[in-house]
Amino acid sequence: MENIPKEIPAYKTKFSKANKLYRLVWGLARVLLFRPFGGIVFNGWRKFILCLFGAKIGKHSIIYASSNIWLPKNLEIGERVCIGPHTNIYNPAKITLGNKVVISQNSYLCGGSHDIHSLNLDFISAPIVINDFSWVCANCFVMMGVTIEEGCVIGATSSLFKSTEPWSVYGGVPAKFIKKREIKKNE
Repeated sequence: MENIPKEIPAYKTKFSKANKLYRLVWGLARVLLFRPFGGIVFNGWRKFILCLFGAKIGKHSIIYASSNIWLPKNLEIGERVCIGPHTNIYNPAKITLGNKVVISQNSYLCGGSHDIHSLNLDFISAPIVINDFSWVCANCFVMMGVTIEEGCVIGATSSLFKSTEPWSVYGGVPAKFIKKREIKKNE
């Protein structure tokens, strides 16, 4: 249990005018240059547009046109990653996806929230890290500050608020440990 990563602490976030301008230009590019080009044929084009706006994307990754990426420059994706349809990547803080990670349809990676201990409900954010060989199944919610360790599966419709142990399956609301994930050899 000592090797389980602690949740990443949140920090107050203020958005500069440059940040707001960047998001405005990205919003226009997303509507005009990213979303209209659906299908696997235009995957390279979508990755090119994201990289123009600062995203780091590994080889053979797939990003669906219906995905919503809030701030491309805070997104780092490894190789052979799939960001599925209608996913929401809300990343005022950095979101890092390792190699061979799947974020299934309608899932929400939430890198920001509000400080409930502040009368002003100050905006706060924290990074999300999803390590190699992990799968966030359909309709999941992953909270800021969470690290999903290597090989984890977060079951469909789960809400994950705490970091995981490697090669484990989590599910429910809030998501809890279900069992260890064992990989069977191909027959």
